[in-house]
Amino acid sequence: MNELKPLPLGNSSFPRIRVTDQIYVDKTRLIFDLASKAEKFFLARPRRFGKSLLISTFESLFKYGLRDFQGLEIEKLWKEKNTFNVVRIDFLEIKNYLSADDFSSKLDSLLVRRFQEFGFVYAPNPLSSPIDQISDWLRRQPVNSFVILIDEYDSPLTACLNDKKLFEKVRSRLAEFYSALKSNDEQIRFLFITGITKFSKTSIFSELNNLSDISLDHKYSNLLGYTSEEIRSYFGGYLRRAADTVQISPQELFLELIKHYDGFCFDRLVSEHVFAPWSVLKFLSSPENGFIDYWFESGGKPTALTQYFKSHAMADPAQFDKEKLVPFSELTGSSDAETLSDVALLTQAGYLTLKKIVGSTAYVGYPNVEVKKAMALLYTGQLLSSKTVEQVGADNIAYRLSTENPESIVHLLNCLFRSIDYQRYPVKDEYSLRAFVQVFFAGAGLEARAEVHNHLGRSDLEVKAGSRYWVMEFKCAERAENVSRKLEEAVSQLNEKNYGLQRRDAEIIRLALVFSLEKREFVKWKSLEDFEKTAD
Repeated sequence: MNELKPLPLGNSSFPRIRVTDQIYVDKTRLIFDLASKAEKFFLARPRRFGKSLLISTFESLFKYGLRDFQGLEIEKLWKEKNTFNVVRIDFLEIKNYLSADDFSSKLDSLLVRRFQEFGFVYAPNPLSSPIDQISDWLRRQPVNSFVILIDEYDSPLTACLNDKKLFEKVRSRLAEFYSALKSNDEQIRFLFITGITKFSKTSIFSELNNLSDISLDHKYSNLLGYTSEEIRSYFGGYLRRAADTVQISPQELFLELIKHYDGFCFDRLVSEHVFAPWSVLKFLSSPENGFIDYWFESGGKPTALTQYFKSHAMADPAQFDKEKLVPFSELTGSSDAETLSDVALLTQAGYLTLKKIVGSTAYVGYPNVEVKKAMALLYTGQLLSSKTVEQVGADNIAYRLSTENPESIVHLLNCLFRSIDYQRYPVKDEYSLRAFVQVFFAGAGLEARAEVHNHLGRSDLEVKAGSRYWVMEFKCAERAENVSRKLEEAVSQLNEKNYGLQRRDAEIIRLALVFSLEKREFVKWKSLEDFEKTAD
């Protein structure tokens, strides 16, 4: 195999990618369409989707013209001869602060440093803040002479999402800066802002009222992220190498890539979807490691968002696989911290994505196996009071399901259920019981499906592990005298409804289980290929 061009892994510098001849997926036709307009744009995307690389690309174009764009589509399109003063501000630099005063100090320092590159000089004055002085200085600059690029605008806000007073103070300070930009509109040739969430009352969306939000614009839906065609075109050699490494066909490999890393939709028409670029690049760089979870491990779990979820509706693990609906206006409009929908926030953060839009309602769900497992791990940590499955004696869930007998699996489940924080997450009924088992299995990287339909009904839970296909029917018993009757009901349903028998590609194991609400564990079970058992 010919030597492959380097992957742009962990590189968010467009000039460096070009100088080192790393693979660059050419998005410059869309970049031209944006940069050719003297407008102001906002783009929301999840972590690790290439926002910083996009900002770097704009910076290179406006600062150096076509210097770094040889051979790319924009080379034949860009006719502008002028270059500009490009002020690039990355708010990730000041996401860590101890107080409102600490944040103000860091914000002032960051802005002064960025503008002094172009001749601004700050003169300490108790009556005139650095932002006031920057605004006055900008007003004296030539018309259309500045390009302002702001990356991760919301990182200081999400850092204090659970502290309303601090959030308000941080928001107020940021508002001063955006007001200054608005008052100097004549001097700004182009403004581009990125972030994850869309907060109102920050003066981004109120002060900059001509800011175009392209986050769900069909035209720019694949501006970040890779399409299937782009992966085949730019990474063909890596795909062939990976298929050889994991010893499957290129077609099978691509299907696995789709299942694990594709499915993100940023298109109000819900007609396009993209792969998470970081996950694809990490996999292609080390395919011998298998289809593991890269996006979540590298920043898909912001601490502030995790804390936010614990205090809102999504805190309930029983909601793990439930269909989620949200007014589409919550995804396109801006939100206030006090009324922020956790479903909308999860969608903006990449944990959920658009599946369909019916009328004014958006249906959202997990984009792929990688993210579904990430959410399951979050929920598992909540169920087990931040313990891991290994710590409670239920390690290697996927391996056990693929190799061990039903009795061992019942014992494994009981280890988990005996460790649940019942004060916060009691098993109340079959619905919560099934949801908790699904969370544990999904957290182990398995595709556990609830309420699987056949022509006779819906099974409780089905999961494939290795060459085995488990079909589970759950019943809850409030009193001991009901246990045997409940088991008979579960067995009858498995037999009469033929759950799981449609599978022809695996060894089918059908299991009826009865959970005691009093003892908080499975007390009786039966494999339809075995004898009735009483759990230890």
